[in-house]
Amino acid sequence: MRKPLLTSVVTLATAAALATVAACGATDARHDPIRFGGPDSGQTDARTTPPPASRSLTRMPTNPITFEEQSKVGGAGEDTPIGMTTFHGPKSGFTGKVWVWAPPEYYEKKNANKGFPVMMALPGSYGYPVNYWIGSDLKLEENLAKWSKEGKSLPFIVVMPVLNPNDKQYYDGSDIPGQPKMGTWLSEDVPDLVRQNFRTLKSRDGWAIMGSSSGGFAALKNVLQHPDTFKVAIPNGPDIVPDSPLWNGHAREERENNPEVLAQRLIRKGGPDVYLAFQDGSKEQTIVPKVRTFIARYGHGPVHTRFEIIPGGMHDARTYVEGMDEGTIQWVSAHMQGPTE
Repeated sequence: MRKPLLTSVVTLATAAALATVAACGATDARHDPIRFGGPDSGQTDARTTPPPASRSLTRMPTNPITFEEQSKVGGAGEDTPIGMTTFHGPKSGFTGKVWVWAPPEYYEKKNANKGFPVMMALPGSYGYPVNYWIGSDLKLEENLAKWSKEGKSLPFIVVMPVLNPNDKQYYDGSDIPGQPKMGTWLSEDVPDLVRQNFRTLKSRDGWAIMGSSSGGFAALKNVLQHPDTFKVAIPNGPDIVPDSPLWNGHAREERENNPEVLAQRLIRKGGPDVYLAFQDGSKEQTIVPKVRTFIARYGHGPVHTRFEIIPGGMHDARTYVEGMDEGTIQWVSAHMQGPTE
């Protein structure tokens, strides 16, 4: 079912990954150590007193580690660093790379005690060994910083993990029996890593997950499967149902990771509310009808939807960044909690 789409997806994602490596190459040799939380991160202000923990909406870093600087985000990003670590997920047992970025507002003294919203950004194709959203060619972080200054977007912390454990198979962002637990990696281990290292918000109102193609499926599935963790998803050019060949012989488990089943279950339960900001290029002729069908069937009750179709857009990350500026990021931000104590 995905095969006609795969050729173009793999080609685009491979090119993006190579561009990412090239973009980061100049700074990779330095591997400057950086910290985003803790007493030596340069982010605390001794003149401010945080509110009592019982009243605070902020979750302070619990176990900050050192990241390796990969690159800096220019323009509106004000040369803020993208850091990387190789992380062993204690719950999934999977070890993989995770890239992180905090917006300029995160470093301002007036925000020293404020928690910030988080956006997990997942790549398409295999999403391994790099996450192409770190690339300066796509300018995701730079644009988020610009949109924040323009009042269109909340200032998001962005976390960019690898999507799959290799570049041979798709794992549908799920715990497929007998395979690495990529569902647990995305829904538990990576969020825990962010909480350990950044000032975040205690509630689900501060958590979004975005992805493209295979990463779009993972974003859609995880917000429906884990609405206690994620409130908002931005599924870009997503698959709607699981289709990894690794599900063969595991029909029951596959069904438990099917967004259609999960959406129907959430509707019957009556919540919690989730917000799905679908995006597709107008030339994605095989995907647009499937998204429309999903919205028609499941876009009611606690499942709130928006569909941005980018004129002339293709199945690629640049199209989706463009779409975010056309209204998606405003809608997403309106349904989330901004920086607060």
